[in-house]
Amino acid sequence: MSTPGALESGSRHDLRTGASPDAPDEDKFKDEQGAFGYCHSYETSSRYDGPGLRVVLFVSGCLLRCTYCHNPDTWHLKDGTYVSAEQVLRRLGEFAPALRSIDGGLTISGGEAMVQLAFVKRIFAGAKEMGLHTAIETSGFLGDRADESFLSVVDLVLLDIKSSDPDTYRKVTGRDLAPTLRFAERLASIGKPVWVRFTLVPGLTDDPANVEGIAKFVAPMKNVEWVEVQPFHQMGSFKWKAMGIDYKHKDTPPPSRELVNRVIGQFRDAGCRAR
Repeated sequence: MSTPGALESGSRHDLRTGASPDAPDEDKFKDEQGAFGYCHSYETSSRYDGPGLRVVLFVSGCLLRCTYCHNPDTWHLKDGTYVSAEQVLRRLGEFAPALRSIDGGLTISGGEAMVQLAFVKRIFAGAKEMGLHTAIETSGFLGDRADESFLSVVDLVLLDIKSSDPDTYRKVTGRDLAPTLRFAERLASIGKPVWVRFTLVPGLTDDPANVEGIAKFVAPMKNVEWVEVQPFHQMGSFKWKAMGIDYKHKDTPPPSRELVNRVIGQFRDAGCRAR
């Protein structure tokens, strides 16, 4: 086993070569205890990924291939930095007193955080021991893997529902919609707090019927605290170009304020608390 690398702020991904400087072999990822895993980067002082001020850890690996993904450099496990959960928690501990004082916490995103379920669970458990609020951002595609033990160390789920239409969802992600909806229904059944996130992409996800479908699905769920409409942006487009991947949305504009307001209004009209 190679020596784990250092956990650093910002991406260590070398966009010229399509891999991190110390990209490990995927066959090393066999630790079912979650003692080691692959991380892309982390950010501090986020105010958009859960309540209060957050440290956001981006782990590597994702089974979806969203056409507008702003972190394609997180898709492959081998493109992450191989670190121990102990290293992650030691670094998190440096921020813990400040985070506790302002009701902040830790959010784990990706990639898809549930690819490395045992690793993520171990980090969340350590964060809970520090008295921190925990949140996971996920597509829900691997939600069937999240058992009661895993969800017990998760305070909030930031659930990305990209479309209510199976064909559109597959066009966006390359995967089936059903697992995400099934996970959402299970979270509702146990009362796990959820913030639904919807990325508004002009010409792709902005159809009124698509928005209405999500709104009708989510509105009856009492555990959904917010629906967050996230406007499409071009901030990750340079990564696609640098990695030599065709980017289908290079000419897609961000949604207008009028379009954003219309979509938020649709969610609110359906009874959702939306912003």
